[in-house]
Amino acid sequence: MANNIVSFDDEKLILVDDNDNEIGYETKDACHNGQGILHRAFSIFIFNNNNELLIQQRHNSKRLWGSFWSNSCCSHPRKGESYPVATKRRLKEELGLDVNLLYLFRFQYQASFEDKGSENELCSVYVGKSNNLPEINETEIENWKYITVANLNRELLTNPAGFTPWFKMEWERITREYMGEIYAL
Repeated sequence: MANNIVSFDDEKLILVDDNDNEIGYETKDACHNGQGILHRAFSIFIFNNNNELLIQQRHNSKRLWGSFWSNSCCSHPRKGESYPVATKRRLKEELGLDVNLLYLFRFQYQASFEDKGSENELCSVYVGKSNNLPEINETEIENWKYITVANLNRELLTNPAGFTPWFKMEWERITREYMGEIYAL
């Protein structure tokens, strides 16, 4: 997929209240300034038939958590986009994949990164299965790998600081509540 730029500081994100009701729109840049403004986001976890998870190392040019390891794909619905449209778009843009997704849960979190800004998101979490190798967008992703659940849990114990905060929160809940559904995909 090479070097297609797919993220823009001026793209309009969807501002929401605690119940995911739309209350306005703001640029991605403004949504991540200071403590952040609550906005919609999503995280996607792609497993293969060996139940290995595709994880990515975010590109080092990312404003927040560049070079950190994270879930397969994460982003934001843009103004006028539904979750299904946004997740399909972003999977294609970042990984070159077209995967049927299963919604798991939604949660709210806020996390600050150094003095560069914050995430303040109401994040919907999805899971899917694919054996297709990703076609990585090198402007978004520095590195990637498939990893077993056991090896990922080991890495999270030995190097938790190398992973994004949302990924750690999501993975804890996924492994506690949803692995049966994932294995059944």
